[in-house]
Amino acid sequence: MKNKLLVVISGLCMSISSVTWSYDTEMAESYAKFFSEASGADVAEVFQFIDAKTFTNNIKEGQDYLAIDIRTPGETGVVSLALKNSIRIPMDQLFDPMNLKKIPTNKPVVIICKSGGRATAAGISLRHIGFNNVQILSG
Repeated sequence: MKNKLLVVISGLCMSISSVTWSYDTEMAESYAKFFSEASGADVAEVFQFIDAKTFTNNIKEGQDYLAIDIRTPGETGVVSLALKNSIRIPMDQLFDPMNLKKIPTNKPVVIICKSGGRATAAGISLRHIGFNNVQILSG
């Protein structure tokens, strides 16, 4: 009985250790290519970060932007954008095909959230799938 138990435990240990974690190699290669230009001081330029002062000045000067506020409905219910050319699409709905159709490709698009973290993730992801006109509001 003791030997059978050892055999079962040994078999379980071997099967657990032989399970390999797998990832999407095609997607990993895609990201490797996308991030290949992002190093050193060029990162902000590659990912198209724009600071609030530059964004505000550009709007005052009449530059045509679409601002996409990706905060949650709870956040935008308290404070929302008052920009003429702005829409609200919560981050968890941003990549829905109907919402992606709302994003123009012929003018600058600025992604906005509360602190910049979600905007960075969303903006980089949008640029990765081909929206080269997307900028990320930093800060």
